[in-house]
Amino acid sequence: MKDNYLGQTIKALRKEQGLSQRRLGELIGFSNQTVSFWESGRMEPNADTLVKLAKYFNVSTEYLLGLED
Repeated sequence: MKDNYLGQTIKALRKEQGLSQRRLGELIGFSNQTVSFWESGRMEPNADTLVKLAKYFNVSTEYLLGLED
């Protein structure tokens, strides 16, 4: 089974901000099901969405991908 670092990172950042999957989805323009798929590793956000997530959480895309601390 592949590592799901990205999904785990999205989930951790979401929880740090006290957001539900539904609320995060609303804030960035996706359904709660899509957020759930990202977090579980069933789906990965595309490059544009990675940028949107990074901007929302005020982190770099490299951080989301586990390429920097």
